[in-house]
Amino acid sequence: MKRLAALFFAITTPALANQSIPDQYPDSLLYSAPIEVIPNVWSAIGQTSAMTYENAGHNNNLSFIVTGEGVVVVNAGASYKLAEALHDEIKQITDEPVVLVINENGQGHAMLGNSYWAKLDVPILAHDDADVDFSRHGYNHLAKAKKRLKDRAEGTEVVPPTETFDEKKNYKMGKFTIRVRRVGPAHAPGDIQVWLPKQRLVIAGDIAVHERLPEILETSHSSRWVETFDEGFEQFKALYVIPGHGHPTNMAQVRRYTREYLAYLRGKVREVIKAGDGLAEAYYVDQSPYKRLDKFKDLATRNAGQVFQHMEWE
Repeated sequence: MKRLAALFFAITTPALANQSIPDQYPDSLLYSAPIEVIPNVWSAIGQTSAMTYENAGHNNNLSFIVTGEGVVVVNAGASYKLAEALHDEIKQITDEPVVLVINENGQGHAMLGNSYWAKLDVPILAHDDADVDFSRHGYNHLAKAKKRLKDRAEGTEVVPPTETFDEKKNYKMGKFTIRVRRVGPAHAPGDIQVWLPKQRLVIAGDIAVHERLPEILETSHSSRWVETFDEGFEQFKALYVIPGHGHPTNMAQVRRYTREYLAYLRGKVREVIKAGDGLAEAYYVDQSPYKRLDKFKDLATRNAGQVFQHMEWE
C-alpha cells in the first residue's frame, strides 16, 4: 500500500501539471507519456486546453487497462495518428493485443480515432446516445480536426462504434472486472464511466474534470449533471479517479472542481433570474473562486450564458 500511495501522490502533485508546455512528450504525438495510475491501469494525460496542432488533439485523457487477456482502451483519440501513437506506447508496455475500445461520449476527441482502431478490427463500444450524437456531428468534428491538426489529421475518418448499449455492459478479463456504466445526463450526450470495482478506480469521462474548468455545452444538462453526480457517480465510492480532463486524483477533488462548481454557478445565475435580470447580466456573475483553473478565461462567461439559458426553461 505504501508503494501505491507514493505513486498516487506523485502523479497528482502540481509539479506534473504544467499545462503551459505545448508538448510534454516530443518523441510522440501524445501530449504526455502514459503513466501507470495503479498496477496495469495507464493513462496518457492530455493538455487541459483546446485542440491545437502542438498538442495533436490530445486534450483529454486516453486510458488503457492491461487485463492479462488483452488491452481495453478508453477513448479512441482525436485522430487516426493520435490513436496510432497511443497504440505504439501500449506495444512498448505489453505484448497483449487491444481487444476493445470504449468511447466516453460522441465528441471528436473520444471518437475520431475510431478510424485507426477499426482498421485493426478492434470492437468499439459507445452509448446509444453517443452514437447518435456522433452520427449527427461527426463530420463537423472531422472538419475542425483537419483545420487545426492539418497533416496530423491524415487518415482520420468518421467511423461509428461497432456496438452500442443503453445502461450497462460488463466484462471479465484476466484479473479485472470492468463495468461500463451510463449513470445519467451530464456533459455531453452518451457520457459513460468505466468502473473497476476490485481496484476501486473509475475512469470518469467528462462527468468529472480536474485542474480545468468544466465546459457546459448547449447539449449539457447543468441541473441533471449535479443530480447525476450525486445519485450516480458518487455511488461508485471510488478511491481513484481518472477524470475526463486533468491528472488522476480522488473523489474529493473532482467533487470540488466539478460538482461544486456547477452548483455554485447555478446559484449565481438563479440570483440573476430572481432579480429579473437577463442574459447580459448572467454572463458576468462572479466566478472568481474558480479563476485559477485552466480555461477559466475561455469558458467562464460562456458557461454562465449556457446555464442561464438552461435555467430559463426549468
